[in-house]
Amino acid sequence: MTAERHVDVLVVGAGPAGLAAAARLALAGVGRVEVLEREQEPGGVPRYCAHGGFGTWTRPLTGPAYAGLLVEAAARAGAVVRTGVTVLDWAVSAPQRGAGNCATSHDGAAADTLAAEHLGLTTIGVRGPETVTARAVVLATGAYERPRAARLVPGTRPAGIHTGGELLQAVHRYRQPIGERVVVVGAEDVSYVAAGTVRAAGAEVVAMVTERPRAAGSVRALDARLRARVPLLTGTAVTEILGHGRLSGVRIRHRDGRSGVLACDTAVFTGDFAAEDGLARRGRIALAAGPGPYTDRPGVFAVGGLRRPGLDVRAATREGAGAAGAVLEWLVSRP
Repeated sequence: MTAERHVDVLVVGAGPAGLAAAARLALAGVGRVEVLEREQEPGGVPRYCAHGGFGTWTRPLTGPAYAGLLVEAAARAGAVVRTGVTVLDWAVSAPQRGAGNCATSHDGAAADTLAAEHLGLTTIGVRGPETVTARAVVLATGAYERPRAARLVPGTRPAGIHTGGELLQAVHRYRQPIGERVVVVGAEDVSYVAAGTVRAAGAEVVAMVTERPRAAGSVRALDARLRARVPLLTGTAVTEILGHGRLSGVRIRHRDGRSGVLACDTAVFTGDFAAEDGLARRGRIALAAGPGPYTDRPGVFAVGGLRRPGLDVRAATREGAGAAGAVLEWLVSRP
């Protein structure tokens, strides 16, 4: 039997954006604010980013420390964070498109009110199946790095191929060996984080490979190239995965047509983020163009990496906190 519950604001995703939005809304006294997270721990990606750079110049923090502060702030504000809960689908029929969060016509306002009264999600967790309804829903489902298969890199399917997120978890969370010679695909800031993680695990970065004409120009990138001497191949694509059982190398092609093989036992595909928008797509919900956390579904808002895949953690936190104002405006206009 499916239990039914009601909250005032339901936040899907306990990463930085979702937790910041929940904390701000709970502090504003909107009623019961609940955050649903499918993983067993809240905090999002920073939980397994052991490197620094998450705080400020005066108060530097590692990823886990930063995640801990966000979780603590949400709980202290009065938000309820529930982990191990997977949101399956919307509990209502597909929404009417085009109404918008800010409809002004009398017909649009009526449609908005009706939709707001029927916002609901079906979930499964330790309590069993539930239907949770809310006056407003904040989607903070984040983004993911597209793996090798999604990038259509041909070749065999050996062990030793990871995304940047998988690498971070393997090294910092599970203390797993990753190999000895690693090729990092990408040259964004997250790629240099991956290179640092490889070195922290005692492995060698054979090369960083990017199709871009130049790499990121951040302090982290410059430090990796100049001080850590990470080899960088720009204008270069990975065209094939080699090896049986374990990765033995990747075939590369330079912009001028030259090709070659980089011998390695591990490859890490970094960057190239895509929105984790499965829940939005199942509800046929489109994110509004332009600034703000709006969608074309009345009472449903979107924040963080879902709106801007690849958004850095601190920016996602700010966006989540800022989105609370739009949610509050919606709730006040529909008591």
